[in-house]
Amino acid sequence: MTAIRDELNKATTHEQRSSRHVFVHGLELMASVGVYEVERRYEQRIRVSIDLDVRDDYDGTSDRIEDVLDYGTIVEAIRRIVGERHFHLIETLAERAAEACLSDPRVERARIAIAKPDAVPGCAAVGISIERSRDSL
Repeated sequence: MTAIRDELNKATTHEQRSSRHVFVHGLELMASVGVYEVERRYEQRIRVSIDLDVRDDYDGTSDRIEDVLDYGTIVEAIRRIVGERHFHLIETLAERAAEACLSDPRVERARIAIAKPDAVPGCAAVGISIERSRDSL
């Protein structure tokens, strides 16, 4: 019984150690997004926040960027997606961002929030958030 408990404790410890939370909050970009004429004509400010549950094998000692998920790579992917084309819906933009994040096999779950801070007078921001997991691919 003790051997089984020891193995479960080892598995739990390894599982906890190999799980990380990587985030990018408040990435401000200019985007061509929206369904109204003025939104199609002019870019507007958006704020993107990304929260990722990442499974990795980082040992905590290597100090090499190659051993972890580089949030800079995530930022560049989001910048590229935003700059590719006009999106009628921020929901569509969020789905593309989630797909990009989940394309890294270490990412188990992606939560994406996109806010439009200038869309509605009197509001700090309006927007949406989605959550996607590797299981939903």
